[in-house]
Amino acid sequence: MISAAVNLFRGARVGFVLAREGALALADPTELPPHLRLALRIGRSLERPGLDDGAARLSAAMTRLGPSYVKFGQFLATRPDIVGMRAAFDLEKLQDRVPPFPQEVALRTVEMALGKPVGQLFVSFSEPIAAASIAQVHKAIVQDPDGTQRALAVKVMRPGVRERFMRDLEVMRFMARVVHALSPQAERLRPREVVEILARSVLMEMDFRLEAAAASELAENTKNDPDFRVPKPEWELTAREVLSAEWIDGTRLHSAADLIAAGHDPQTIGRTVIQSFLRQAIRDGFFHADMHQGNLLVDAEGRLVAVDFGIMGRLGPHERRFLAEILLGFILRDYHRVAKVHFEAGYVPAHHSVEDFAQAIRAIGEPIHQRRADEISMAKVLTLLFDVTALFDMSTRTELVMLQKTMVVVEGVARSLDPRLDMWTTAEPVVRAWIARNMGPVGRAQSGLEALRVVSDVVGDIPDLAMRLKRVLVRLDETGTGDARRLERFARNERYRAIWSTLALWGIAIGALVMAFRGS
Repeated sequence: MISAAVNLFRGARVGFVLAREGALALADPTELPPHLRLALRIGRSLERPGLDDGAARLSAAMTRLGPSYVKFGQFLATRPDIVGMRAAFDLEKLQDRVPPFPQEVALRTVEMALGKPVGQLFVSFSEPIAAASIAQVHKAIVQDPDGTQRALAVKVMRPGVRERFMRDLEVMRFMARVVHALSPQAERLRPREVVEILARSVLMEMDFRLEAAAASELAENTKNDPDFRVPKPEWELTAREVLSAEWIDGTRLHSAADLIAAGHDPQTIGRTVIQSFLRQAIRDGFFHADMHQGNLLVDAEGRLVAVDFGIMGRLGPHERRFLAEILLGFILRDYHRVAKVHFEAGYVPAHHSVEDFAQAIRAIGEPIHQRRADEISMAKVLTLLFDVTALFDMSTRTELVMLQKTMVVVEGVARSLDPRLDMWTTAEPVVRAWIARNMGPVGRAQSGLEALRVVSDVVGDIPDLAMRLKRVLVRLDETGTGDARRLERFARNERYRAIWSTLALWGIAIGALVMAFRGS
């Protein structure tokens, strides 16, 4: 009860700041029930005079609420389906920069996390060179046993940040429950799920061992990509509060002129940004979800280097196939196939018409092909997609929304380097390669083999299942003979049914495998 009262008070403060900074102006009153329209009207009356128009109000409110909400705002930048595209783009610019904490505190944190004095771990350890709400970064020098010295980037967690975020997350959970209670139709946007995803994301960000693992996994996935690389984590100098990784000397992607001055071709780098991201998403199902200019560099060899792996995205096999077919459908203007893929994936309820959905998709795709590449706005395309999502009762897919929003960020980075870049033409080789590999003869053969493996696992489980049934029957026999006999007959029938079902599954799997090889 006390906890609820505290969360209510803190939630009221958040609501007041949002109202005072004018962030409630982003809410559309026509989509709200009467009681919430009244609450919105009262909230709008609290706005400070002289506020600028536009989405910047939400950004200002998040900044005023503090570091936890800045992080939440950056997360909402990946959810334009909730806050709208204008607000999403503004939130993307939120500056997660705060004054650094004292050097002696950083040194003490490193020593406690790594269990040794800093002087024994590093040859030198600089003052902080960048600071954010969760951590700050130092440049350090280590010496290998052979006497070689190497530079590392050492990320040190801000003291007390974990407790602060946990407290603010409880308030966010409370507010999400309130939103659901006051407006059940908002459940389509899954506010409670959004907060839980944020909570998992923040918890992972605040364990630097997990960030190092993300960097390691991405490096493993991309090790054969000649135009992309990932800084190598230094595992012996990494703990929950400290992350050490290879120091990267390179040119950031803030300016095409800077890249040219460093001897790089901005157009080539722009294409690499898009194709590297799509390879991660479609080929590997694990992608860097925060690929803005500040997290991307070009090294002396011309390779794109990504840093800061706190926000990553994952796609399962079905989502990857969905994405590849959607992109190829737009490229080939096959809108019926795009619509059918949505239905096959179960994203659009079956009571809707595939033809009607294809018509809506055509309204999105045709304007793309009627304009020059440099005139196409992916932001507008995404806005239309979200409108179609609502019109056809398509439930929000958080992982796809994060992917789509990251695609917009990636395109923005690439376009800043090459204003005439055609994202669709650049994406086509990656998409076609994946489809040829996974949906061609080799892919079908692999699917057949996977089906055989699954059936084999089922068959292997039957003896164990039979033994467990036998033990249950023995126990029941001790308590009641009649019931045990009925259960024994039931178990015998189920066992026969399982055997015949398994044989049928084997037949289907073998048939699928034969058809796959015949098709190849």
